[in-house]
Amino acid sequence: MLNVAIHGMGNWGRKLIECVAGSEKIKFVCGITRNPDAHREYATKMGLALSSSYEAVLADKSIDAVVLATPHSHHEAQVVAAAKAGKPVYVEKPMALTQVSAQRAVDATRAAGVTLGLGFNRRYAPSFIEMMKRIRAGEIGDVLQVEGHHSGPTGYKLKGDSWRATRVEAPGGGMTARGIHTLDSMLQAAGGVVTSVYAFSDKRKIAADVDMDDNTSMLLKFSNGVTGYLGVCFVTGELYRVHVFGSKGWLEMRGDTELVSCALEGKPQRHTLEAVDKERAVLEAFADAVAAKQPYMVAPEQAVNGIAVLDSIEKSAKSGEPIKITM
Repeated sequence: MLNVAIHGMGNWGRKLIECVAGSEKIKFVCGITRNPDAHREYATKMGLALSSSYEAVLADKSIDAVVLATPHSHHEAQVVAAAKAGKPVYVEKPMALTQVSAQRAVDATRAAGVTLGLGFNRRYAPSFIEMMKRIRAGEIGDVLQVEGHHSGPTGYKLKGDSWRATRVEAPGGGMTARGIHTLDSMLQAAGGVVTSVYAFSDKRKIAADVDMDDNTSMLLKFSNGVTGYLGVCFVTGELYRVHVFGSKGWLEMRGDTELVSCALEGKPQRHTLEAVDKERAVLEAFADAVAAKQPYMVAPEQAVNGIAVLDSIEKSAKSGEPIKITM
């Protein structure tokens, strides 16, 4: 059993706590928050100790690892601190906000020899697992182009005083909340890293007191010649899709349980899969990785490259030019 402390007890932190209740692999035993009194009732209900000191928790030998559900801009320093304390660390996406910051976080865990987990729960969506299985089996031949979209109405729900509603914490519109997941899927499907980003990002419908964009799109070029498109609209209906085009056909996942396949001839075939608890799956995978002394749940070059893409979106949108990425 991996005994874990969670830093950040907002809505998402609580979702993570609750999704592994009863797990035989991982257990949340402590919550870290600036205001313990505000979470006292919830902590009692869930059997959690509370602390206002991240440093004290990192020094506690009864805590095996930490989970970070904190503002994005805090992640690098918190990952580095966990690594220096010898604690495996699971960090919610995005791991950082710049390529340099992401690399420093990766380097710190590598130097300390501790497991680094990232909150890409959609890697555990049944439709994605099945899609990658078929790609790796050669069903659609050589991958040529990857398209993704991850949109929804979240932007309408944001308040100007929320840390999530700032350009500093949320560059590229809905990328940090949604699109980073889709980008991770595209990196795996393409089988390479992104080397060029050409982006457009605008504020169209989001509230005036929310300082971030709501409509973002980009063209991507991968190191192996694959091309891609990714779009995120933060003020529309729900849509999550990844579409992979190959030399022998294509595969498209829509949501967690729907996959469509199409060969060079014939009609598309629709496949419906059984749903799973993705959040529980990724946290239990983290526990397995720690037990196996596995250094990374996500290939470090992909993890850093995803942040490099995020880092490039506003640069490209402002300059009107593609941004080259060097890894």
